[in-house]
Amino acid sequence: MNISALGKAVSIQSLGKSYGSTRALDGVSLNIAAGEFCTLLGASGSGKTTLLKTIAGFETYETGQILVDGVDVGPMPVSKRNIGMVFQNYALFPHMSVRRNVAFGLEMRRLAAKEIENRVDEVLALVDLTAYAERLPRQLSGGQQQRVALARALVIRPDILLMDEPLGALDKNLRQSIQLELKRLHAAVGATVVYVTHDQEEALFLSDRIALMDKGRIVQASTPRGLYEKPANRFVASFLGECNFIPSDGQEIAIRPEKLRVGRDLPGCDKKLEGHVTAVNFIGRGFRVMLDHRGAELAAEVDASDEIAALRVGTPVAFGFRSTDAMDIASI
Repeated sequence: MNISALGKAVSIQSLGKSYGSTRALDGVSLNIAAGEFCTLLGASGSGKTTLLKTIAGFETYETGQILVDGVDVGPMPVSKRNIGMVFQNYALFPHMSVRRNVAFGLEMRRLAAKEIENRVDEVLALVDLTAYAERLPRQLSGGQQQRVALARALVIRPDILLMDEPLGALDKNLRQSIQLELKRLHAAVGATVVYVTHDQEEALFLSDRIALMDKGRIVQASTPRGLYEKPANRFVASFLGECNFIPSDGQEIAIRPEKLRVGRDLPGCDKKLEGHVTAVNFIGRGFRVMLDHRGAELAAEVDASDEIAALRVGTPVAFGFRSTDAMDIASI
């Protein structure tokens, strides 16, 4: 399917929007490369959905610009922006077959009947729904309905594909299955994707880049690994994965639980501390050991061993880490 050449770059420049006295977007700037899968991540009320809606044209903004392939789309109506949208509730027409649902956008654009048929066939094959083309939405599973919504967005060959928490209504196993499908589809079509979620694991798995939002601002934008391993501040370190903050000489050292070492791994550490065990829990791949250090509760995820299994609550224990594993963060 010839979508790959059509993914376009998006440049968001100093975007500002208010709802009364509430600043929903506060000078947001973000450049999204053509073909990139960029996730807007944040808690409820952080501004991520508002930002997505301004790109789509469903919301206006007071200041700034949105450029798509260098063209200011601010004055353009929604119908002229060539943007595909996928929502959490799918928004399928219940009385139309899968084929008609997918064809609807092309029919509105008054394409020739043969062109519509060919495009619909292509995209149904892409999302593995050819055998379900004549079924109604109610005859499909939740995952199949989500794939219909994806097909409908892709069939118009959009410049940008916008997705607003599209997997939020699915159970965990189905959500993981559709995440794999999204990765495959993005690799196949090369579309520019702007994806909204509050799920950090989903963002880490899917994205080329993540823009973490809070209070209408982008706190940090980077690759998933960059955000996880080099958070700009305490907020980012806490939001994206679990993080320990260890008091040391009037400052805090930030260290991930998987980098905190207990027991036989301690000799490899150049930073060693003392604490007391508050809990030891088996988590399949190893143990999660909770420690108290000077009143701070810390978590360590360590490999399974008899030594760790034998730890008891209240036991004094040495723990440590390599200074190279500590993260340099600013306060917020």
